[in-house]
Amino acid sequence: STQDTDRARQVLIRMLQAAYPHANVPRGPYERTADKLIADAAGNAFNRSTLEQGLADLDALADGDFVGLSLADGYTILKRIESTAFFGYVRRFATVNLYDDPETWAALGYEGSSFDKGGYVGRGFNDLDWLPEPRITEYDGPVTFVPIKTKTGA
Repeated sequence: STQDTDRARQVLIRMLQAAYPHANVPRGPYERTADKLIADAAGNAFNRSTLEQGLADLDALADGDFVGLSLADGYTILKRIESTAFFGYVRRFATVNLYDDPETWAALGYEGSSFDKGGYVGRGFNDLDWLPEPRITEYDGPVTFVPIKTKTGA
């Protein structure tokens, strides 16, 4: 039964994987996001019942085994319930938490905050390898200011 805490957690993890599929993101960020969501729901009776019922419904829609579905089949079921309060709650929570995980950042190639490391200028500001090098030419003309137009008459 999905009332079992571990089963509910496994269904939730699979839901997150189907809703946010990333081949390079390991299981850890999905597990941590699920755990944070379960903890969040535990603090509010409505959220808790919404989460429990939604996860039970997912298993029912998958003939009793949402965890065993392929990501594509899981996604198909999620599309059927995307307008529900349950799906909205999970989406709002997971979008922030899954992508705020340093392991997700590493898998997606994001280096994290730059502010605490002195900004981007010295760390990757100029590391694009898919653009041609810019043509840089030095100006070797006069160093004095030459006005384009002088003021005439007044």
